[in-house]
Amino acid sequence: MAASAFDSQHLAKLFDTGELAALFTDSAEMRALLLIEGALAKTQGQLGVIPEISGVFLHRAAMEVQVDPSGLAAATAQNGVSIPAFLAALRKTLEAPEHAQYLHWGATSQDILDTALMLRLKRAFDHIQTHLKEHLTQLADLADTYAETPMAGRTWGQHATPTSFGAVVAAWGHPLRALYGELEASKNTAFWVSLSGAAGTSSALGPKAGETRAALATALGLHDPAQSWHSDRTPVVTLASWATRLTNALGKMAADLSELTMTELAEVTLGGAGSSSTMPQKQNPVSAGVIAALATHVTGLNSSLQTSAQHAQQRDGGAWITEWLTLPQLVLSTGAALGHAKQMAAALTPNTEQMTATLQSGQGLIFAEALSFALAATMPRPEAQLKTKELCASALSSGKTLAEAASEHFPELDLSDVFDIKAQLGRAPEEARAFAMVVRGLA
Repeated sequence: MAASAFDSQHLAKLFDTGELAALFTDSAEMRALLLIEGALAKTQGQLGVIPEISGVFLHRAAMEVQVDPSGLAAATAQNGVSIPAFLAALRKTLEAPEHAQYLHWGATSQDILDTALMLRLKRAFDHIQTHLKEHLTQLADLADTYAETPMAGRTWGQHATPTSFGAVVAAWGHPLRALYGELEASKNTAFWVSLSGAAGTSSALGPKAGETRAALATALGLHDPAQSWHSDRTPVVTLASWATRLTNALGKMAADLSELTMTELAEVTLGGAGSSSTMPQKQNPVSAGVIAALATHVTGLNSSLQTSAQHAQQRDGGAWITEWLTLPQLVLSTGAALGHAKQMAAALTPNTEQMTATLQSGQGLIFAEALSFALAATMPRPEAQLKTKELCASALSSGKTLAEAASEHFPELDLSDVFDIKAQLGRAPEEARAFAMVVRGLA
């Protein structure tokens, strides 16, 4: 097995990340580094910080040259960061020392690497947001279609009261909709440019340091935080936390569907489920299992990554390197989980007959709460609850349904609505349709 499932030839499709994978490669990082060094030189040339002709040359050259990442390995191992070797290789490739001397003017390694990370994260989260909206649309359609499809609600693994499948789907979707809104509201300020020099003081960048940083942010389509963030990892840990919450929200849906597809329940069918090597009868909920595993993995990665906020002094190598080890896998895992969630939503079919059969099983005890409130209209609430418990016990011992036991004890009461499934759905249909409406109104 490969060290990372995302690099495994035989596991690659199981943990498919689509276009995201291309953003977390050495070649993608080299391309981003070149873009930033070129944009920085052009910006500084326009502002008169370096000769304008050098800025133009370096910007154009950065669009055309390539740097082999494998050639940086030895020096990176010694320096602990790739930028010194990257700059040496780039200057050698340029063969124009009169211009190359102005490359990376006043910047530090962390400025360039952090900005390159943000460039790629912006594209990654745009990709995730697009697929999240598609998944929300899937859930909205399901919630609307099955808004009034009754099923047993469950708490602590036991039947509670009736709900609808549409409301269950809406419950999966609500946190996803909120996360979509959070990203939409913050995406113009979530991805920061970094340009503040060795110790975050911008001392080597000159009197136009702030102006240079703002112009570089505009050139790259990033946010100017108007501060140094070498040791303030807010943008990184915030994005990681958002991705972790998203993956765990998907994990909740996966956990529910894993149970609903069990032979004992069989209330949902997942088309395209996996087969067993020895048991022909099995249809394994593969996507649900993968999402659950990825949610656990992301949570663990995020736990490690959040410690990078404990960034000692003005810059801290260990805390910074922790991000390199965790963030790419965290983002890729989020993308893979979302892909499986979309597959699962597209393939699931509720078994409405089985849902109804489940509701009608258990001698109607699922209507106990409704009965207690109906009785509370004729007696004090505590007494009504006690009487309902007695009726439940009587039904269980006699083999009768709760409705039959209640009718025998209270023949004078019309309890038909109490034991009517549709009448006991409460606001479940409205909740489902309201969710669908909100999703369809998303920007």
